[in-house]
Amino acid sequence: MQADDFDDTIAATIAALPPHFRRHLGGVAFQVTFKPSREQRRSLRLRPWETIYGLYEGVPLTERAGADVVMPDVITIFRRPLERDFPDPAERREQIRQTVLHELAHYFGIDDDRLIELDAY
Repeated sequence: MQADDFDDTIAATIAALPPHFRRHLGGVAFQVTFKPSREQRRSLRLRPWETIYGLYEGVPLTERAGADVVMPDVITIFRRPLERDFPDPAERREQIRQTVLHELAHYFGIDDDRLIELDAY
């Protein structure tokens, strides 16, 4: 799968969102990188055998009340773990879509515990 395929899948996922969600995404940058950096792995306390497919870095919308200056939000999709764990292109595209939606949930202030409650896994 080419890098453009990752970008296309991310763009299609965003385009499929309802407009009332899309209009809040102007300050979110999406990027595709090969794998999580050492700093990212360290900050998440990932063990050597653990991996992630995506990461939201920023201040969730629900925590911005009164914040004048907020660093840009970034959602990173990690190419290597997705290609390794999902060799079938259709399955990989679906996992990219799910990963983007998962990271967007964090941007909108929904944590992993709440996602589990919502049966989003």
